[in-house]
Amino acid sequence: MKLIVGLGNPGRPYVGTRHNVGFVVVEQLARRGGAASWRARFQGELAEVQLGAQRLLLLRPLTYMNRSGLSVVAAHDFYKLDVADMLIICDDLNLPLGRLRCRARGSSGGQKGLQDILQRLGTDDVPRLRIGIGTPPAGWDSVDFVLSRFRPEDGEVIDAAVHRAADAAIDWVQHGIAFCMNRYNGEEVQERS
Repeated sequence: MKLIVGLGNPGRPYVGTRHNVGFVVVEQLARRGGAASWRARFQGELAEVQLGAQRLLLLRPLTYMNRSGLSVVAAHDFYKLDVADMLIICDDLNLPLGRLRCRARGSSGGQKGLQDILQRLGTDDVPRLRIGIGTPPAGWDSVDFVLSRFRPEDGEVIDAAVHRAADAAIDWVQHGIAFCMNRYNGEEVQERS
């Protein structure tokens, strides 16, 4: 069993914001896997899909970004998962728009949801997939930027990145994090045709 966690903030005001790109990727995975529904579990919403012989759990924490670890640790403990069997998908304002970066371990890089998860689990050895949301324009506060919506002209690039991130998550399930690092890191995301 593997757990894929998409980070974001709950509620209508946050739909479509840069910070919620993790939610969008796990929703894409749920559609691809034919998930019947999301159900309330672990201070979040959980869906289950089958990927070949692999049972795959999808989680959207509803604790708000900075407390994402509450939901993730609850699911981790309930299913008695190894941290290597969890993938955290989140935004990254240090990456160019649409760029993906997979890592097996490391710091949070300033991403507050990931930081909370690592602190509550007590380890940095948690696989993660970051999606570049671009850097704040001059004069913008980073908090305001991550809570802003993508510009219309960014739509095709971020849509392509979401689909590519869903592909990467499936590859992580089937082939592992090293495969994903080799395949997706540094790759430019092209607009979908």
